[in-house]
Amino acid sequence: MTYGTADLNDEGAASKSTLASTVYHQLRDDLLHGVLETESKLRVEWVVSRYGAGASPVREALNRLASEGLLGRHDQRGFFIMPLSAAELEELTRTRCWLEERALREAIANRTHEWEEQLVLALHRLSRTPRRLPEDPSVTNPDWEKLHRAFHRALISACRSRWLVGFCDQLADQAYRYRQMARGGTGVQRDELGEHRKIAERALDGDADGAVEALLDHYRLTTALCMERFSQSEDPKTQLGKARRRQ
Repeated sequence: MTYGTADLNDEGAASKSTLASTVYHQLRDDLLHGVLETESKLRVEWVVSRYGAGASPVREALNRLASEGLLGRHDQRGFFIMPLSAAELEELTRTRCWLEERALREAIANRTHEWEEQLVLALHRLSRTPRRLPEDPSVTNPDWEKLHRAFHRALISACRSRWLVGFCDQLADQAYRYRQMARGGTGVQRDELGEHRKIAERALDGDADGAVEALLDHYRLTTALCMERFSQSEDPKTQLGKARRRQ
């Protein structure tokens, strides 16, 4: 078979896009799980070496992550991992509460039988999945994390605004980084399944005020756990730095 120049160009562009997407997902996963040290510079050469891709797809992935707020960018000086701080967490929590209150009220106002069924199913699946791995209770069950995210997405899915859902997803990613820091905290006790059940039941009952109250209490309690961890460390920004690296 003979390929024309256009075919080869298209094939090369597709390959580059695939590589960029692979690097994006791998690096994004590492950022969210705190594998990389916060505030560190991300040199293109180091990312190329770690993730096994060329400089061009790496730069594309880094730019995409910067646009999502998971990386910072200095003009002419490259990228860096966004730091964690108590002040940033407070702002994140306030903003998330503002947006998700609006999204939840809209979802309840525009609820359908399909939305109700999806929410019930999401809660059921979450309730059937252990929060921690049975073989190692100190490790969060990745299946639970996926179902937890699915529950919160189902909760606001009827708000009729893909923009609002997208912004809420972006804030959920940022909040996830802080939640990793809160693991192992002992000062605040909680019943996570009970919290999720209360949110869902009030939403399904059409009680917008009650559902919003339960949702915001849920987020604020998570923030309290994170703040506890900040107070336990003289340098809280290192809480997620589990794998140091030389550049």
